[in-house]
Formats: sequence, structure tokens, C-alpha cells
Amino acid sequence: MKAREPKIKVALLQDTQKAQINLHGDYFLAGDTALTGKITAEISEGHIRFKDKQGRTLGKKNEIFLAAANQASFTIPQVKIGIGFHWQQNQEQTFYGDILLSSAGPKTFHLINIVLLEDYLASVISSEMSAYAHPEFLKAQAVAARSWLMAMLEKKKIPRKTRQAKNKNEIIVWQDVNDHKLFDVCADDHCQRYQGITKIISANAKKAIEETRGLFLASEGKICDARYYKCCGGQTEIFSTAWEDISLPYLQSVTCADVAREPLSSEDDAQEWLTAKPPAFCNTQDVEILKKILPTFDRQTADFYRWRVCYTREELEEILKKKSGIDFGQLQSIEPLARGTSGRIYKLKIVGAKKTVIVGKELEIRRWLSPTHLLSSAFVVSIEKNHDATISKFIFHGGGWGHGVGLCQIGAAVMAEKGKSAAEILAHYFPGAILQKLY
Repeated sequence: MKAREPKIKVALLQDTQKAQINLHGDYFLAGDTALTGKITAEISEGHIRFKDKQGRTLGKKNEIFLAAANQASFTIPQVKIGIGFHWQQNQEQTFYGDILLSSAGPKTFHLINIVLLEDYLASVISSEMSAYAHPEFLKAQAVAARSWLMAMLEKKKIPRKTRQAKNKNEIIVWQDVNDHKLFDVCADDHCQRYQGITKIISANAKKAIEETRGLFLASEGKICDARYYKCCGGQTEIFSTAWEDISLPYLQSVTCADVAREPLSSEDDAQEWLTAKPPAFCNTQDVEILKKILPTFDRQTADFYRWRVCYTREELEEILKKKSGIDFGQLQSIEPLARGTSGRIYKLKIVGAKKTVIVGKELEIRRWLSPTHLLSSAFVVSIEKNHDATISKFIFHGGGWGHGVGLCQIGAAVMAEKGKSAAEILAHYFPGAILQKLY
């Protein structure tokens, strides 16, 4: 098994109609025309009209490529991050590398950054978590992110499998990055956060990339599909809870603590687990540690280990109608049908006066039950009733933040603070996987 460092196509803006780009240094159009300063692009009838800072049209094509001179960079004033999640916001971001504007149809185009994998990763590990995090955590994050990316690029070469099963009363959906056709990855949480060179504010991030360059997790002769997320809630999850029904040996359920616990196996287990706060690496409220490991906007999510969400019945009926497109009528019950080893539900039965539907997998459940997304699908539901015995409120008691498969970022960062090495962290969350240097 050998590899070489590839260039990665990262979509910074997707399906946009207009974009402003500020060029710092020279960018070359069609090999010879040097551009710098402010440029704009907008689409009309499938063709991208490209203008320089004087407003002169430089071209009208369905694809425009700008090659960066040495150390040239560019800034996009408005990049939307956290799309669809409660931390969604716009940021100004700056990037190295080439620029590709590619038509996505008659009315929109993608703005794509083409960059070497290791340069891309320096931004990823500083965007996913804080660049001030412990060096051993940043190294572990770099290896996991590099492994996931290369495994995903290999998967994209294989014809896509069905990612949904729908009938009249059951909707089972999962998503993966193979859905991207004109680029490799997007720059947001759907793939990996990539927020430019402005996030690389610590020498630790660059050092983590240099010390792990070309280093991958491997299992059974293949690069590991190394998933990660913010917080497992005390126990990690198996792959099939979130994606296709396969078992990967290195993505099994492990306890986010020194002492292993038995995975959850019943509703009584889930009730006890999710209404308590058992010790775990990711069970921390240490303000100083969280400042070191979480980007500023992630610190707004304080109750990530255990959380509570309460809706009136009417509020939840409206949320479900808007997010699923289904009018359930008056809600009567919300019943877990299948849980993974961490307590994350991957089949949920929603019963209403007009309609009963089974929904899955974990991300679709999270999407349906929140104006944005629930932090995770690991929850138990309690209800409050009116005097006439109708339901007045649904209360969700949950745990964790994200899908729970693979590396628990907060748990791993705490492990590093406790003196664990990157190799020890990776061995804990990816049991049986080995480290291999492939370039």
C-alpha cells in the first residue's frame, strides 16, 4: 500500500450566483494574464462572467481557473460556516492555493480551492479544534483527518451505493461525501472544517502536520475511514448506526475513559445512562481546557456531554412538519426502535393522529427533531400532560455532540492534557488500527 500527496479540490462556496474574491499577490488567468486585487464573478445562463477590479470582463466561460503565484493568497469576505447547525454564521476567510470557478448549472457555480493535502490539513486541524490545543491532540487529529480524506477519495472511485430506503411509512436516509461530484470535499462540517490560513494561529498546528506528514491509520491493508466528531457522551458508536450496514474492525464501540464499560443494550440502560453524568474523558467543564481546545463559536455549546431540549407539543408538530414535510397531526408518541452501543437512536417511530412514520438514520433523526439539528440522536424522551391527558410537552434528555463514531475530539484533547501521546489516543479510539507512513 503506497500513496503520494494529492491536490485536493475544496468547495468554499457551493451553488452560489455571485462571489467577490480579493487577490493578494499575482494570480494567472489562462497562463499569462496576471491579476491582483478585487475580482468578482457571477453566473448567467450557465456561464461565469469574470470581472477585474476596474469592472472589465475578462471572460465568460463555464469554468475559470486561476493559478496562484508563489505565496499568493486570496480572501473571501463572506463564507457561510456551520450550515444548518445552531452555530451557522458568516466569516471572512483567507486561503493559499489555486482557484477554480465551476458552473453547477444554469444559475449557480462553485468556488473551489485547489491545494496540496498537507496544506489543507494544517487548516483543518486548526478549524476543527483550536490551534492552541495540546500538540499530541493536534497530531492525533491530523492523522485521523488525513486518513479519512484519503479513504474517502478512494471510495469516490467506486460507484455509489443506495443511501436511502423509503416507503410509505419508513424513511431511512444517510449521507456521505461521495455525493460531491465537481469537487472532493466541501469546507464545512458535512466533510471537514476548512477555514483557511487565518485559523493557523499557532506553531503547534504546523508542527503537528510536519511531524505526522504522510502518516495514516491502516487496517487490513487499507487506509482507515477514520471518522471523528465533537463528543461521544462517554461511549463511542459503531459505523452502521450512522451510515451503511457494514462493520469496520477499527470503528467499534469503546469507552471514553480508562475503565471500559459494557455498551448499552436496552432502553433501561439508555434511560440510566443518559440521565446520569458518568465520568469520561469528554465529561469536562474545565473552562481553561475548553478554551484551549474549542474554537470560539463552539464554546457557545456548553452542555455537550449531557443536554436537555424541551418543546411544547405544538412546537414539535410544527418543527416536524417543516423539516420532514409530513403533517403528523397531533403528536401521540416518539418511540426509539433501535439504538447503537452509545445510546444513539438509528430508528425512531413518530406517531401522530394523521400519520405514523419510522425515520433513520442518526443524522436524519437529529434533523427532523430540531429547527437546526439536535446535538446527537442519543436521547430518551419524557412527556408532560395536560389535565385532559393530552400531551403538553416533549422533553429530550440527551448525551454527546455528533455521530459518535471514531475519535471523540473533546475526549482525545483531554487525554492529551493528561499526558497521553497521539499514538495512544489513536489506539484508544481506533482499536486494532496501525500507524503507517505512506509518503
